[in-house]
Amino acid sequence: MNIEEYREYCLSIKGATESFPFGENTLVYKIMDKMFTFAPLNPKDGRFWADTKCDSTKSTELIELYNGIAFGPFSDKKHWITIYLESDVPDSLIKELINHSIEEVIKNLPKKKQQEYRSTLGIKDEN
Repeated sequence: MNIEEYREYCLSIKGATESFPFGENTLVYKIMDKMFTFAPLNPKDGRFWADTKCDSTKSTELIELYNGIAFGPFSDKKHWITIYLESDVPDSLIKELINHSIEEVIKNLPKKKQQEYRSTLGIKDEN
């Protein structure tokens, strides 16, 4: 997956917004006003990467399996991973990790916000 495909996928997610709160060189994607992924537009080494939220158990397993997944230098290593976009990480897994990141964000929102998000997706409240 290249940076353009990453951007297109993030923008295809219902309710996702794109912004530049850290300056014009960092793409940030949010759901319910909470960041779920970000990527620099001019990486120093020329390798495009994105950070996503990730469950700590899952992140440890992924880092062992893929050279293109690591703990990033700019984010909390307990909750975020760095994915090198053009690496040994399959596009399908990158999309899965973006979706997992959204799930991690949503599960930490207040119940009312979680219900609001589910309703935007057309999912009925189970309560």
